[in-house]
Amino acid sequence: MGVVAGQGDPRRSLALLWRGSGTDPTAPVPGPKPGLTVDAIVEQAIAVADADGITGLSMRAVADRLGVTAMALYTYVPGKRELVDLMYDGVHAELRAEHDTAPGWRAALRSWADDMLRFYLRHPWVLEISYARPVFGPNEQRVLEELVRILRETGLPADTLRSIISVLFHVVRGMAQTIAESRSAATDGDRPEHEWWSERSAALLEVVPDFAHRFPQSTWLAREQTKDTADDPTPYLERAASRALATGFAILLDGIDVALDNHRPHSQPPRSGGAS
Repeated sequence: MGVVAGQGDPRRSLALLWRGSGTDPTAPVPGPKPGLTVDAIVEQAIAVADADGITGLSMRAVADRLGVTAMALYTYVPGKRELVDLMYDGVHAELRAEHDTAPGWRAALRSWADDMLRFYLRHPWVLEISYARPVFGPNEQRVLEELVRILRETGLPADTLRSIISVLFHVVRGMAQTIAESRSAATDGDRPEHEWWSERSAALLEVVPDFAHRFPQSTWLAREQTKDTADDPTPYLERAASRALATGFAILLDGIDVALDNHRPHSQPPRSGGAS
């Protein structure tokens, strides 16, 4: 499951998350080292996670980057649990605050999904943090606010939109997880991905020579897969995940259109979702 956010002291975490509200967000928090701020600590913590994953995160690792002792950080951040909340929310600040809905809600949702996918792949450690419990920070909330704004263009009721929002996050995050894991396997493995698949497939046929007979549907599905460009250096699983996201997302948007048809009175003209 990874790390669960929102495990620190709620009042202290929320006070730090919303530290810029109504005040200068760059103002240093009083502490033992001049110039050291919560923002600086969070920035370096994100750098640690980008380089080494969430498992490589520690107060000492962050302190080393800042040239201070680990104990010096505790004046600014109560502990690692609160720091994880700050990192998770802070890194979401780089996402766009607004997507153009003029071409229609479908185009805006695709743009939102593309942004989220690239974001997760820039910071794969975010995928190691469970989002079952939100951190209730301003940047995380802004991402949700934008998605709700786009979806309200459809005119669907709140109960339906809540379900759609949940599915959209699951789909984009799930595909990002697959691509991130594919990249990690290609980097950490002792052989290229195509060699791994070739070796495993050959071994499987040796061990289970009647595999195609026992599993005809799976065999058909594998044989009928889209042919990949031979000179494409992208790992196969990453290419497959990207195609699945594009296809699956289009189907999801079609599903929203169906929900609109079911919700709309027969006399009401359809709302334009834009070009497909």
